[in-house]
Amino acid sequence: MAVAQVLTSEWTKIKSVRSTVWTLTTAFVFTVGLGFLISLLSKDQFSKMNAQERQFIDPTLTSFAGTSLGQLAMIVFGVLVVGNEYSTGMIRTSLAAVPRRGAFLFSKIGIATLLAFVVALATSFVTFFVGQAALGEFKASLGDPGVLRAVIGAALYMTLIAVFAMGVATVLRSPMLSLGILMPVFFLIAPILGSVEATRKIAQYLPDQAGIKIMQVVAPENDVAPYGPWGGFAIMAAWAALAVLCGWLVLRNRDA
Repeated sequence: MAVAQVLTSEWTKIKSVRSTVWTLTTAFVFTVGLGFLISLLSKDQFSKMNAQERQFIDPTLTSFAGTSLGQLAMIVFGVLVVGNEYSTGMIRTSLAAVPRRGAFLFSKIGIATLLAFVVALATSFVTFFVGQAALGEFKASLGDPGVLRAVIGAALYMTLIAVFAMGVATVLRSPMLSLGILMPVFFLIAPILGSVEATRKIAQYLPDQAGIKIMQVVAPENDVAPYGPWGGFAIMAAWAALAVLCGWLVLRNRDA
């Protein structure tokens, strides 16, 4: 089967599954909605700060506070894109139709990644403008140094979250098991490790802890990371690439 046909087939699968469409919609709503709410609440907090404290204000990152919930939806999207094939047994039919397993997997991940990026990019720009409107006098402009990079970086961050989830789901071949591992890692283990002084240096190399740097315009007061925004993004991209590579090796060497 030609690559174009495989890509078309994978696109048809994704858009025909209602749950995957809803997860992307949820990512948009959660990210924009929570970002607006937190920006609105932060406006009052910022007004009470003194001049020294205000130098660490990052209006851009504040508007992306909803990304914490948005990434949850992106994880679910990534897991469902791959995991649905295994949970329904369709993986056997898919591999029978596309015997070249590498072409099958990378077409699926490629289409899903493109879709995730388009949604994430729209989400990122809407979130930024809505959040800055809520911040009022403390808002940042898209033309300010580092802001456009952070806005596009937020979209790249959410996209890589989905790619990482797809790789993990391909390795584990179970939606429930994948979510059972990814959720605690991103929403419990990583935040705890990042907040404890003894483990912070280890946590800063985890995918989400490193990836969030791409959304920062102003470095936090207690920032100890030995890399900048693009360094953090590279670490996160390496995690995503490793997950996909492991998924490909599992798919190539195991029966469906």
